[in-house]
Amino acid sequence: MKTLFALILVLVSLGSFAQTAPDPSTTVLNAAYAKAQSEHKNVILMFHASWCGWCKKMEASINDPECQKLFSDNYVIVYLDILERAGKENLENPDGADVMKSFNGDPNGGIPFWVILDPSGKAFGNSYKPPVGSSVGTAKDNVGCPAEADEVAYFISLLKSSSKLSDAQLAVIKNRFLKNKPASTNAN
Repeated sequence: MKTLFALILVLVSLGSFAQTAPDPSTTVLNAAYAKAQSEHKNVILMFHASWCGWCKKMEASINDPECQKLFSDNYVIVYLDILERAGKENLENPDGADVMKSFNGDPNGGIPFWVILDPSGKAFGNSYKPPVGSSVGTAKDNVGCPAEADEVAYFISLLKSSSKLSDAQLAVIKNRFLKNKPASTNAN
């Protein structure tokens, strides 16, 4: 009897440490659309991975105390985990790369890749900043986590077209994202 009790205790404790699989990408996205519709917001869909430093900078920028409420008042923000390294594939949302492709994202084009959507799934734009003279960007144009002045300006223009953020609020976000610019390594 003691052995049975010990075995049950071990199984229960192991079960409490068991990792649950991430939700399928379509489940995450459909929940985001429903929440956005009920709260009269849009969606920021972010594709990222646990190893990605720029993904972490993007999340930290959005969650910065000066910016977090501005984003949460205007957007439902969701993350889909893709492109994990070997041994960490269990962190990926099933079909995440396919969802990325459905928004014209290229899994080989780098992450973070983000899309700003209305509650019906119509895209305002994504992290592929179109080159001058073009209306569409490609994977080589991915701004990822905006840091350079032109990247931040592009991001701000998409936020302006997809939210009720005031110019003063957009300036707060702009200033925060400009802090992501890497320090110059030029030793002139």
